[in-house]
Amino acid sequence: MDIKAKIDEIVNKVKDDKNFASEFSADPVKAVEKVLGVDLPDDQINKLIDGVKAKIGASGIMDKVGGLLGGLKG
Repeated sequence: MDIKAKIDEIVNKVKDDKNFASEFSADPVKAVEKVLGVDLPDDQINKLIDGVKAKIGASGIMDKVGGLLGGLKG
């Protein structure tokens, strides 16, 4: 499995799909496993999640996701 490619795929899905973005925010393990279609060991899935969060944080997407989720609460 090409980890970098999977991270990019998940980041793009977070950017493009508001429902997936909120799902990733609420339960990243479940969201990532849904995209991958497999159940990975915790150490591998956590590395993917950390990579996605790092890339999302660097591009400011999480601020947008957080704003979207905050708007849903209100």
